[in-house]
Amino acid sequence: MTGASSTHLVLIPSYNTGSRVLETVAEARRFWEPVWVVVDGSDDGSDDALVRMAGGDRGLRVLIRDVNGGKGAAVLDGLREANAAGFTHALTMDADGQHAAAAIRDFMALSAVHPEAMILGVPVFAADAPRLRVVGRRISNGWADLETLWQGIGDSLFGFRVYPIAPLLAVMQRTRWMRRFDFDPEAAVRLCWRGVPMINRPAPVRYFRREEGGVSHFRYTRDNALLTLMHTRLMLGFLMRLPLLLARRFRSSRR
Repeated sequence: MTGASSTHLVLIPSYNTGSRVLETVAEARRFWEPVWVVVDGSDDGSDDALVRMAGGDRGLRVLIRDVNGGKGAAVLDGLREANAAGFTHALTMDADGQHAAAAIRDFMALSAVHPEAMILGVPVFAADAPRLRVVGRRISNGWADLETLWQGIGDSLFGFRVYPIAPLLAVMQRTRWMRRFDFDPEAAVRLCWRGVPMINRPAPVRYFRREEGGVSHFRYTRDNALLTLMHTRLMLGFLMRLPLLLARRFRSSRR
């Protein structure tokens, strides 16, 4: 691993992921420094284990939220701290080991060349990926395409991304939404509306079975209802912004 970055950090929100988060953090630390973990009200003992881990690693910082607020809430706390510390970009990745830490350097390097852009991971699924997850995400992707007039969001739900911190903070602090499972798709759409460029990059994803230590907090009914509500809000916002988005598409087509 190279020396610590003063501009780009890895940000990992975690909720009750058990020992899997320790493996994820160790892998991330192999490829990047610094790595920050935001423990989102976990009660499985992983917070204590992470604090002990950070005690012997100057490149690891652990932030602890007393109450579970959701992925977006954890990311927002991390972004605020990172911004105050002078960081400009954050790579978000899941704590459950689904995202490949080996891709961190490639994404960070691309962000360094294009600091104005968000670098969006596009999942490369293995043959054993759950079909419901693979097919079901096409619905959300279709809505995100419509809401942005097909500006180029490769995958709206994949959480392995590099964000410019300032515009993402500006978006999140203006709304009470984007705090739970709705964070990833809404962040991509709203940053697109702000004119933040998007660069898509393939990234492998792995789904662990329960017997392998896999952890999933996705609840089919609850979280699909949350996504439906989110896309309803976004469609209303899209209609309000439609003239601006059409003008932007027209200008880009003439270049």
